[in-house]
This record gives sequence, structure tokens and C-alpha cells, in this order.
Amino acid sequence: MTASTEYNQTIFEISRPGRRAISLPKNDVEDYDLSQDIPDHLVRKEAARLPEVSELQLLRHYTLLSNRNFGLETGFYPLGSCTMKYNPKINEVLAALPGFAQVHPLQPSETAQGSLEVLYQLQEMIKLITGMDEVTMQPCAGAHGEWAGMLTIKAYHDHNGELEQRRNILIPDSAHGTNPATAAIGGFNVIEIKSNPEGTIDVDAVRAAVGPDTAGMMITNPSTAGLFEHDILEIAEIIHEAGGLLYYDGANSNAILGHTRPGDMDFDIVHLNLHKTFSGPHGGGGPGSGPIGVKKELAPFLPVPRIEKEGDQYVLNSNYPDSYGRLKAYFGNFGVNLKAWAYILTYGGEGLTQVSEDAVLNANYLKARLEDYYYVPFKQHCKHEFVIDCTPQKKLGANAKDVAKRLLDHNIHAPTTYFPLIVHECLMIEPTETEHKESLDHFCDVMIKIAKEVEENAEIVNTAPHNTPVARLDEALAARKIVVTYDFDQLETEDK
Repeated sequence: MTASTEYNQTIFEISRPGRRAISLPKNDVEDYDLSQDIPDHLVRKEAARLPEVSELQLLRHYTLLSNRNFGLETGFYPLGSCTMKYNPKINEVLAALPGFAQVHPLQPSETAQGSLEVLYQLQEMIKLITGMDEVTMQPCAGAHGEWAGMLTIKAYHDHNGELEQRRNILIPDSAHGTNPATAAIGGFNVIEIKSNPEGTIDVDAVRAAVGPDTAGMMITNPSTAGLFEHDILEIAEIIHEAGGLLYYDGANSNAILGHTRPGDMDFDIVHLNLHKTFSGPHGGGGPGSGPIGVKKELAPFLPVPRIEKEGDQYVLNSNYPDSYGRLKAYFGNFGVNLKAWAYILTYGGEGLTQVSEDAVLNANYLKARLEDYYYVPFKQHCKHEFVIDCTPQKKLGANAKDVAKRLLDHNIHAPTTYFPLIVHECLMIEPTETEHKESLDHFCDVMIKIAKEVEENAEIVNTAPHNTPVARLDEALAARKIVVTYDFDQLETEDK
């Protein structure tokens, strides 16, 4: 094997035959002939080649990996539209309590009253926060909540005998990418609605697009451009007059807590990303939670079983004949729901209002400091996030991606790049409410430094990052040629 330190080796390269990190008790399970249940060609004939390392090697390996990873606890993470806020550690402690962590989802409901009470209380909190009449906790992520919303829209129109004619879902061109994907998977046609020059929804375009074929419209408010849709009540009226339903993508709810609610904006369905707005950790594929709330006219269609209270008992009720059935085994990701419950109770109503006010203040502060150095396409006050357009930098030799990569050299995670699509060289920046002023100023100072570097020596930016464990990767190649297995033959060849 070529000379290398453990810092740059995989767990397989560190492995040596006979090393153990743990002592297992003697196997007391009787041998079983797997061929009784599994076809012979699927039964392993040789033991799996697993890494063999000492306990110290194991600890060093994963500690080194964690040090190479970027997280909110190691630096600023202004990932627009994802609300990467600090996750209070008390929530982690609570979720690890044995009474919660060890409850089994197949227990009789009378033996899991504490867990059901938490979910019931969280449902009631979400009703109050969103202005909805009924809530289900089953969806396990934001996109899963969208899917629940599409099923609700389908069930509603089917119940009214109009599903076959109502096949169109209107979606703004600034929408989250999951919106058109979810609508399409739900069997609907996606009708794109253009933004106006101010970056908000073109009301005339909505009016022109609706008709007897309209099933509904999906809107994020504030939008992915960080702008509040001030015409939302007029848009809601247009959709409802056409017989459609209005769906609220709650990914950006961190901007409106305590100030307005989707229900007050005349939305019919809403999902919340509990792992964004209410602090459950997210990233790396999960876990998340995406409960949906609906107005009372849509409540009969929600998934079953429902968590209800009968006297002093919490029960699971499946007696809803118009429901579209179970959406997921059990009730979403319980640990994430539990953390959101704790977060909401910790802050209370006034605290949640302060969360949004601070998030909006922080975003507008960054915008004001950076607009002399970067082009800001939308001049009005933003909400929790804002976008800049790096087209002027691109003309000097460094595009939005280059600026984002250069931030990594300063221990700052890159903002969302090239989204929303209505801004060509886009960086979408969301500071959240948990960042202090010193952190915000450091980010601005670095961004201003990068802008000056582009003017003076663009190469240092378009070849970034320079200080990270690996240089710039070929991301397209990595996505197209995913390697998820280890080549033992190559390792043995190198050893020789």
C-alpha cells in the first residue's frame, strides 16, 4: 500500500485481519437453514468482508471523519431555503429519554399514552400556529407532506366528482423543486406561473391560467426569493373562484411565526418542515417531519389512524371512511416530532414571534451590507432570506459557484447556489435567527473580500477551495458514477 496517514485512509485500508474493536458474547442462536425461506442464489456463501480494526482505530477514524465534515456547530451555515438553525441540545436529551426512545410503535395505545399525548399536543400547537382545523403527523418529511397534500386534493375533487377534469396544478417559477415533482408524481399537470419584475407572483398570469381544469396551486410564502407575496389574498380568491385549492409549502415558515398564518392567508392545506422551523436536525437525507394541516372541509380525507383524545385517554381512530388510508407506518419520525414539541414549548408564543423577527432582521442586515458589492435583483425588504446575482462577478471571471467554493476556505458553508432559477447566477442566503452579529459581520467581511478578489485576481476564486481536505470535486461525475462498494482487488494489488 502506498504511504498514507490514517487521516486519508478509508476504514478498509486501515483494516488488518484479526483486529477487533468489540468482544461479542458466544452465539447461542441455533443454526438455521436459510434456503427454507430464501432462494439459494441469494444466500451468501462466504462471510462478508467487513473492516477489522481495533477500538482505538475505530474511534480515531470516525473522529477524524467528523472533524472533516462541516456542520452548524463548526461554522456559519447560511443555506438559503433550508433554515439550518442551531438545534438546542436539551431537545436531544429529551428525545433520548428511555420512555420516549424505547417505546415500540406496535405497543397497545394504552401503554404509550405519554408518546401519544406529545403527538396530540403537537397537533394542537400546529393548528394554532398555522390557522388550520385538523392536522396529521404521519408525513415524515417536507416532500412527503406535499405528497399528502396532493392526495388530499385528489380525494377532495374525487369526492366531488371532478377529479377527471381538474388535472392542473399551478406552481410559480420560483417554487421549490419538490413542488412540481410532487404534483407530477401525484398525476397532475404542472402549469408554471411566471414571476413579475419585482420577483413575486404575477397575479394576471394566475388569472389567465385558472379554469375548470384547475385542481389547485402550490405557493411558498415568503417565496424562495425571500419575498412576501402581498397579493396572496387576491390569488387565493382567484383559485377558489375557479374551484381549486390553495396549498402552502411551509419550508419558509421561520419568517412568519407569530405574525401571520397560512390559514389567515386563505390557504386550504399546509405542510410544515419541523426539522427546519422547529429545530429538529436535518441534512444528509434526514430525518425530517412534514405534518400537514387542512381546513375542516378537507379533514375527512386525512390519513388514518388519527390521534384523538377521549376523556383522559389518547386513542388511535381509523373510523374515517373517506380517508385515503395510511400514509406511512406509524406517525412520521417520532424523535423529530418530539424535538419540535420541546422547541415550541420552550419558546412559547412570544418566543416564536421573536424567532421570526430576529431571522428577518438578520437577513436584511446582511442584504444591506452586501448590496454595494453584489447585485441584489430585488430591492424591497426581504424576509428570512435574500438572493444576490453574481452575474457582474461572472463577467470578471468568477461565477456564483466559484464564490460559494471560496467561502469554504473561510470555514463558511456555501449558500444555496443557482436557485431560485429566476436569478441566473444566484446565491440564496439565509442567516436564521440563531447567528450573532459577530458571525454575520464575519460573513459579510469575507463576502466583500471575495468580491474584491474577483476584481483583482479572479483566478484565486475560480480555483477555490484551497484550504479544504480535498480540492474542487467533479460533482457531475460523482453524481453520474456513484461508487458505493469497495474494490478489494485494488487494495490487495496495492498491498503487493
